[in-house]
This record gives sequence, structure tokens and C-alpha cells, in this order.
Amino acid sequence: MGLFSRPESIEPAQEPAATTQDELRNAVEKAKLPENIRRIALDEITKLDRTDPSIAEFGIGVTYVELLLSLPWNISSQDTLELENAVTVLDQEHFGLNGVKQRILEYLASNITCHIRKSTVLVVDDEQISRDNMAYSLSKLSCEILTASNGLEAVTILEERNVDCIVTDLKMQKMDGLELLNYVQEEWPDTKLIIVTGYATVDNAIGALKKGALHYLPKPINLEILRTTVQEILDQQKQACSVSGPILCFSGPPGTGKTSIGKSVANALSRKFIRLSLAGMRDEAELRGHRRTYVGAMTGRIISELNKCGVNNPVFMLDEIDKIGQDFRGDPASVLLEILDPEQNRHFLDYYLDTPFDLSRVMFITTANIVENLPAPLRDRMEVIPFSCYTLNEKKQIGLDYLAPRQLRTLGYSQNEISFTPEAMAALISGYTRDAGLRNVNREIGNVCRKINLQILQHTQKPPISISPDDIRTLLGYERFTFEAATAQPLVGVTTGLVWSEYGGQIIYIETAKMKGTGQLLMTGSLGDVLKESAQTALSFLRSNAIQFAIDENIFEQTDIHVHIPAGDISKDGASAGITIAMALLSLLTKRPARRDVAMTGEFTLSGRVLPVGGLREKILAAQQAGVRTILLPERNRQEVEIMNEDVRNAAELHFISSINEVVDHVLLPSTQNNSPYGQQANTQQTESAL
Repeated sequence: MGLFSRPESIEPAQEPAATTQDELRNAVEKAKLPENIRRIALDEITKLDRTDPSIAEFGIGVTYVELLLSLPWNISSQDTLELENAVTVLDQEHFGLNGVKQRILEYLASNITCHIRKSTVLVVDDEQISRDNMAYSLSKLSCEILTASNGLEAVTILEERNVDCIVTDLKMQKMDGLELLNYVQEEWPDTKLIIVTGYATVDNAIGALKKGALHYLPKPINLEILRTTVQEILDQQKQACSVSGPILCFSGPPGTGKTSIGKSVANALSRKFIRLSLAGMRDEAELRGHRRTYVGAMTGRIISELNKCGVNNPVFMLDEIDKIGQDFRGDPASVLLEILDPEQNRHFLDYYLDTPFDLSRVMFITTANIVENLPAPLRDRMEVIPFSCYTLNEKKQIGLDYLAPRQLRTLGYSQNEISFTPEAMAALISGYTRDAGLRNVNREIGNVCRKINLQILQHTQKPPISISPDDIRTLLGYERFTFEAATAQPLVGVTTGLVWSEYGGQIIYIETAKMKGTGQLLMTGSLGDVLKESAQTALSFLRSNAIQFAIDENIFEQTDIHVHIPAGDISKDGASAGITIAMALLSLLTKRPARRDVAMTGEFTLSGRVLPVGGLREKILAAQQAGVRTILLPERNRQEVEIMNEDVRNAAELHFISSINEVVDHVLLPSTQNNSPYGQQANTQQTESAL
């Protein structure tokens, strides 16, 4: 072995271990990140090179780069753009809701049209060979190609055709590229323009881009780059077209299918579905994130959920948007203005991410029980689609075809082993549920199925079992709800009214009493200002028309009148109980009993005109559940009722009224103590002429 020979015992030197920064740098280079995000990630890695790995800032930087790598900047799921598929999915998963389905299909149809419409590209160049080469290359994009030899020919084409993108030379006779650019910016601002020239200079490029050109490409042109650039422009325009519509807001009582219909929309489009509940959210940082300078900082829920789902175009449902809070930590509703506005959400800024993220591909859907609780600027950005309560027939059909089979499958039974008769389902719905939606119906069906399952395991029942109405009463006990309005006897000073709340339509009873006093009007029952004003209006109307109603005028000065609406622990307000209060007071003052099976809704003026109200579908169905036989509605709501489905129109006998005088004969019975002629046809006409 020579003097300078290498000893055999010494192993060759090993390659140095890859550092965390090297691994991140390699990951960034391999990832298909947008150029600006790639630069941000590499700059952050460069900072890590100068940072001691033992300090906290190093870990924060590594986490930030990993977040940039994991976000779906350019990852989108492929949409299923078939209207027939959307119709099939909506019908399979939901019964009824025809108006809602129609509006959703219209929304989806507009998106489908934007994607299937063939784009048009105009190539403008005074050189025949160059024009033909660019046109041939762009024809591979499956778009329509038009050509022009100068700017004037291009303008003529633009006046006759809709063009999505223009590829134009800079130097041309008659009208050059910059003149064409200026003309397009003024007349067709949505048309994108690319400058192609053999006289490429920095000044020309900057000038063209400042005037509105989207790209500036030098000659001899790389046709592959041109084709890729045009393809990106056309894709962006189609995407902008598909999300340009308003944000959908599903509003209605709980349990009416708002969330589930959102899932069906995602299934129809083959998109991923995200649901985020905003109920009780008070800190805007939950949506926008925290700045990385804070200990324990993290991204907001919007970016976090997108990171979990792995695509940038899911169906994103913001649930219970009307229950969002506000306190010293900020106003989350103001952040929603940026999230839901298509003009702003292309550059949504999460404070932790600290760089804009494009939310324009996300299909946002919101839900609310009462849209009136939303701030006006936020409500203005959404199109409200109301979800009405279900009719008794719809509930029965949904219970038999959807809810009962689902509950049985969870217990391992088929419909051949356990089944509900239609009569049993009707008895369950009418006797044990009273909500506008289907949650309680589903809960009671599950209760029955579990009890039957227990009986089978205890060998007291044996499949097949057909559940009858008697079985429902045996399993669930006494009926919790009855037709109280149908069985109630007429009383003096008590009338039946219809109101609407966030939980659907409801029946209320207006009770009145009189006692010796000084003419005061007392009101109890947690009433709001509007209801109190309605009562005062009703009393003033009766006092001003005391002679026509055969009321002793002295009674108003010598008597205190008390108006009460039961369930005092529930706040009540709204402008729809005016005629109900007026009939209760008239019944009290004339001692004529009021029919309890006649329900009414409507506000009226001091001149006696009945005004239209809202929530009629919910009110009619609530009256049907209570056993009301006759419903009085404002005449000005007639057209709205006539377009409702037959189940609603046949729920009870409907009468439309235009003045308070028409209500009397429907509600008040003759009195044995007061032979008032009011209510006869002749006196009714006399009263109307006097008013």
C-alpha cells in the first residue's frame, strides 16, 4: 500500500441528508402552483434558510408552506352538465317542492348553457400566411374561428357577431391593433384581446397592457403558447358566465328540506358538498382567519373547508345565515359580503393565508328561517327561494315512500316485513305532529319502528306486520294534537286567527273581556308594537261606527277592555291579526258569539279596507291541521291563492273579503240578548255607503 493510498477501512463519504427546506423546495417545484403562489412559497423557504430550526417561527413557516402546497389552487372536479340527470336526482331524493325544483333547474340550466356554448375567436392579421396559421392552430380548441385582414373588417364582424376573444396584429393598414383595442374597450368591454406583433418592444407591451390588452405575444409566434393562452381566456369566460348569477338563499321553516336539497344540487352536478353552520358565529376571524403573528393562528373556516375537500369548485352551503351574531370581536356578516359577492370573491383574502384565493368557482348556497333578519346589503346579494310547509297529503306520501323505508333499513327490515298503511301514516301525522317540516314526522316514525322491533325481539310480534291506526295509538299513546278549532263551541269575545312565524303557520285565539272602568285598552300576551296598534285601530273603527254596529256609545267611556292572546311566554308581533281582533271586540260589545271553526287573517284600515298579508300557504295548512272549516282571506290575495296546488286550495272553504263589513256574517252568530239588525244584507249595504 502506497504512502498516499486510501485505507480500506475508511468508507466513502455519504451524501448530506436532505433538509426540510430542500424537501419543501422540491415539493414546490413539482407542484403545479400559480406563478404568484410559487414565488410566495419559495420566498418563505428562503426565509427558513436563515431561521434557526429550534425557534417557533421555523415551525410556523414550514406549516405555512405546507398549507400553500395543499390548497386546491387549480384543482377542480368535473361537472356533470346534464339537465335530465339533475331532474332525476331532484325527483328521486325529494317529493313535492315543485316551485323550488323549477327555480334550481333554471339556475343549473343557465350554468349548463354557459359551458356547452361554443366560443368564438376572431383572428385579425394583414398577412395571409400568419392569419391562416393562427386560425388553423386555434381551430383545435373546438371553437368557431373568424378571420379579418384589418381592424375595420374586425369591427364589421363584431357588430354582427358575439366574439369572446380577439387575436390581432399590432401594425395593420386602415386600423391598427391599438385602435382596434380602444374601440373594443368602448363598445365590447367583455371581449378579451391579445396583441401579436413582430415589432415587440417593452414600451409597446406596457402601452398595450395599460390600454386593456390581456396578453402581448411577439412574432414569430409560438402557436402552442398562443393556443394555451386563448384556451385559458375562454375557460375563464365560461367560468365567469356560470357564476355570474345571484347566490341562492333557501328560506323557510325548519325541516322543510333546505339542507337536503343543497346536497341534491351537489349530487346533480357531481360536485363535492360542504356544509358550514353559521348559527351563533360571532368572531369574524372564524371566517377570515387569524394573522400568523398570533399564537395558535389558523385559517378561517372557508379556506379550511376547501382544503379538506381538495377542490376549488364544491357546492358550499352556509347554513342558518340569519342566526349569525355580532359583538366586539367583529361582524361576520360583513365578511360574507365579500365571500358571496361574485365581483369580490375572486380575490378573497384570508388573513392567515395572506394572499388572495379565488372563490369564484365555488357554488354558494345559503339557508335562513327568516330572511328579514339579514342585513339589507347581504340580502341584496342573494335570490331568496322560499320553502313552504308540506300539505298533509305530501307528508303522508313522503312518510310512506321515503321516511319509513329509511327507518326500517336502519333496523335491518324491509317493507315486506314491516309496513305502514296509509291510514296509519295519516293518523301519526295528524295526531302526533304539528310542525311545518318533516323532522317530527321522521322522529315519530322511527319511534314506532323501534317499538315494533322490540316487540319482535320479545316474540310478541312476528313479521310480516302491517301497522294500522289502532297500532299507532297503542304504540305512541294518546294523541297529542286534536282538531281543537272544529270541536270548540262558539263564545262571545273569542275569535280564531291565523299567523305566520319562522316555524310555519299557527292558529291563535284572540280573547277579550270587559269590566267597569274609564275606557282603557289593556293588552297582554307578550305583544309587539304592531299588534298593539292593530288593536287600537280595531277599537277606534268600532267606536267611530258604533251606531251601525248597534253598540252603546257610553260603553267606551265606562268600560275597560282587555285583549289577551294566550301563550304569553312567546313574543308575538306582525300585521295580520287586525280583523281577528276587530271581530273579537265586536263579538264582545254586541254579545254575539263568534264561530271558533272560522279562522281569518288580514289587516285593515280605519276606513274598513282589508289589506293583503303574506304566508298564506302556511296559514291555510295550519288551519287545516286545527280542523278549521272556513278561512277568510283578503281579496287582494286571491290570485296568489289560485296558483297554489289543489291540496292547499281544498284544505278548507276559502272566502275572500275586501272590507271588514263582509267578515261579520261569516264569524258572528245571532245574539239572543241583542237583536242587532247588523249582519242583514240591507244594513250591510247601508253601512258600506256610510263608510
